[in-house]
Amino acid sequence: MSYKVVIDSCGELLDEWKQDPRFESVALTLSVDGVNIIDDETFDQADFLKRVAECPECPKSACPSPERYMRAFDCEAEHVYAVTLSAELSGSYNSAVLGKNLLQEDHPDRQIHIFNSKSASVGQTLIAMKIQECEEAGLPFEQVIETVDAYIEQQHTFFVLDNLETLRKNGRLSKVKALVASALKIKPVMGSTEEGAICQLDQARGINKALVKMAQAIVEKTADSEQKVLAISHCNCHERAILLKNALEERMPMKKIVILDTAGVSSMYANDGGVIVAV
Repeated sequence: MSYKVVIDSCGELLDEWKQDPRFESVALTLSVDGVNIIDDETFDQADFLKRVAECPECPKSACPSPERYMRAFDCEAEHVYAVTLSAELSGSYNSAVLGKNLLQEDHPDRQIHIFNSKSASVGQTLIAMKIQECEEAGLPFEQVIETVDAYIEQQHTFFVLDNLETLRKNGRLSKVKALVASALKIKPVMGSTEEGAICQLDQARGINKALVKMAQAIVEKTADSEQKVLAISHCNCHERAILLKNALEERMPMKKIVILDTAGVSSMYANDGGVIVAV
């Protein structure tokens, strides 16, 4: 059976997917100081981070339109799947559902399913990898959905922030707390709730200690690690991602670890120096 996986641009694409017609990224739009930036292959991370640092307001994102999703779904593939960032964080999931409904008004027999990742970034990447694995194993459409839904329920997402400005600008951290945290070099360790919202798991003085605490949390929450793929995305800090990879490999056996650069939306959430992990 032929298939297609549509991923909103918060999810990082593997290099081999970028030339594969079975995978398509649907771009969100980022807004910084009145400038709109399309989160596609033209995204310039260095320029974006510079704009964010210079702007007193928090950057914002706008989800793709239902019509854009509808165009992505209107293809020859027999099975079509979409993987969106958490519905708790964006309207992308609802927009994808509307796009599916629009297409099925004229083509009611099309097999399309929308997955709410309850995650973001490489969490979405891993879900797309699971869809690919199921499809290439020849599973029927409904069984792919059932298997991937179960995978989503067991997945965990973590991230460490080196730069607290986005939290301050969006009101999640007062100016005073941000100044104190910065002065004391306090770095929050963040995670996802079961519903896909963001929560703070811990904090530490210094980025290295925060990464150690995140690694400990990952090990504690990862059962049967030798059977799982773990993914790391980083915002402008490749060496930090490599250090984390090595630290995790020392603590638990993994089937595979993938490292990717954050795209636009993930760069907005993680900010300069941030690291995101999903497993």
